[in-house]
Amino acid sequence: MSAPMIYPAIDLMDGKCVRLFKGDFNQRTDYEISPLEMARSFAEQGAEWIHVVDLDGAKNEKSQQGNLITDIAKQSGLKVQTGGGLREISQLQNLINGGVERVVIGSLAVSNPAMVKYWITELGPERFTLALDVQIDATGTPRPATRGWQDASEKTLWHVLDQYMDTGVKSVLVTDIAKDGVLQGSNTGLYADILRRYSAFDLITSGGVGSIKDVQDLKALDPAGIIIGKALYENKFTLEQAISC
Repeated sequence: MSAPMIYPAIDLMDGKCVRLFKGDFNQRTDYEISPLEMARSFAEQGAEWIHVVDLDGAKNEKSQQGNLITDIAKQSGLKVQTGGGLREISQLQNLINGGVERVVIGSLAVSNPAMVKYWITELGPERFTLALDVQIDATGTPRPATRGWQDASEKTLWHVLDQYMDTGVKSVLVTDIAKDGVLQGSNTGLYADILRRYSAFDLITSGGVGSIKDVQDLKALDPAGIIIGKALYENKFTLEQAISC
């Protein structure tokens, strides 16, 4: 069985690499390195994929940085999955035609499954990653948030995943918002629960990785992929270490 794929992350705002703390746009850290340089650095360190988020798009519900993202896809040597503010099938087609491997659909996967299923039928399930960013409610139930994490959903994670079981989509990305950007460990219990319930999906984990032990704990669950962002930017460990551990 192959090891989980490590996806280094690039979050974009104003054409820069940034990271947010718990998804809060007011708690933002900017990094000096350009997004394309960052992507090339990840490629040199052994990455095969990269996860790129248009945070301007996620916040404003309008894709903002498609040209920069397709530049990364064409020039980095990496396979790119990307999302943030994607609302029209033409935007998805432009990204895919520009070299992006998979488009990441978040809020709309929760709020408008009929439209997302239509896109999947038109473009092919292999072109999609469903991104469900969850908040754990008082009963311990994961509920997806929408609009750049600004609104909580009435639906449970299980309800949303059930809706996509028959679409052919394999790639599903789940983030525990409370863990994101905090560097204090991932919600391994949540991921173990998803893997137990939904063997049909290829689960990509996201949020909370702050140490090599956190990476090892996730690898022990054997998800399809692990997204790592802030820890790489803060030099907690190297991408090579994350891939080889």
